[in-house]
Amino acid sequence: MKKMARSISYITGSQLLSIRRQPNIAIIDVRDDERSYDGHIGGSLHFASDSFSENISNLVQQVKDKDTLVFHCALSQVRGPTCARRLANYLEDFKKDDAGIKNIMVLERGFNGWEASGRPVCRCSDVHCKGEGA
Repeated sequence: MKKMARSISYITGSQLLSIRRQPNIAIIDVRDDERSYDGHIGGSLHFASDSFSENISNLVQQVKDKDTLVFHCALSQVRGPTCARRLANYLEDFKKDDAGIKNIMVLERGFNGWEASGRPVCRCSDVHCKGEGA
C-alpha cells in the first residue's frame, strides 16, 4: 500500500476482497449515476461525489461502528481520492476523533478495475446495498 497523502492510503482489489466482509470495514462508492447501471461492490454505501460535501455528516453517522473506510469511483483517480481527502479534512477540521475512523483508503483502479478482475459485482438498486455481491 503506498501513501497518497497524510492519513490516506491505497488498497488493491485483492486486499479489499480478502477483508471486505469484516465488520469494521465500510466501502464508500462515490460514483454518480453510473452506479445505477454499472452495478457496485456488494455491501457498499453510495455517497455520490457531486453531493458528497453536503452529505459528509450523514456518512460519518452511518459508519460510526467502522474504523476503516475504502473509497472508490470508476477508476479511483479523481472522485474517489478527492472524497477521501474531503472526509479526512472534515474529521480534522471538526476534531471528530470520536468518529472512530482510523483508516481512510482508496481502492486502486476503482470499480472498473474491480469488475475487470472478475471480482463479485452486485446489481441491486438499493441505495445502501446489503448484499454480498453476486
